[in-house]
Amino acid sequence: MYKIQHITNKNKLTNRKMIPEYLTIHSTSNLKSTAQNERDNLNREGNTTSTGFHIVVDEKEAIECIPFDMVAYHAGDGANGTGNTKSIGLEICENGNRNKTIENAVEISAKILHERNWGIDRLKRHYDWSKKNCPRILNYNNWQGWSEFKSKVQAHLNLLIHKPHWAETHYNNLVEKGFEIHEKRYNDNITRGEVFALLDRITDKEVK
Repeated sequence: MYKIQHITNKNKLTNRKMIPEYLTIHSTSNLKSTAQNERDNLNREGNTTSTGFHIVVDEKEAIECIPFDMVAYHAGDGANGTGNTKSIGLEICENGNRNKTIENAVEISAKILHERNWGIDRLKRHYDWSKKNCPRILNYNNWQGWSEFKSKVQAHLNLLIHKPHWAETHYNNLVEKGFEIHEKRYNDNITRGEVFALLDRITDKEVK
């Protein structure tokens, strides 16, 4: 489940516009906290630090906390560092079913990459920006966990890239029914004239 619950805590909202170029993965370093807990803590009035993140994922859901077009200080590379100013920060929770949480993080990461036409090279660790041991849940065996995570994201990204268009089934059905369609052009806008022509062809086919 994906939820948007943008925070209002002014300490966390930089109000600096961002055109993201990377997705940075973190883990929460909290064995008891859920995604909702993490989001609510980010929004707590008493939380006066400037650090934040854009999205947090656990075994049940993903919560978007800060808009993706706003800078959030999560990468530890300074107010003008590339990690902070050009990357979306994703926190992976460490509580609950770890495998399910990782699976959800993989799917969300692949979706974010796909929506922006990014390759796997845009996927980064917190460690890549500031050498912090994060995401710590993926650092085992000299970052073998990170390599496995990236491979899973790549595999899921490949599925999204090669996923058939939703109209493909309808196109194939029409062809099987004998309709001649010269171009698919699934995402083109259709004019009123094209609608008239389409209806004319359909009714001709029905009469025949």
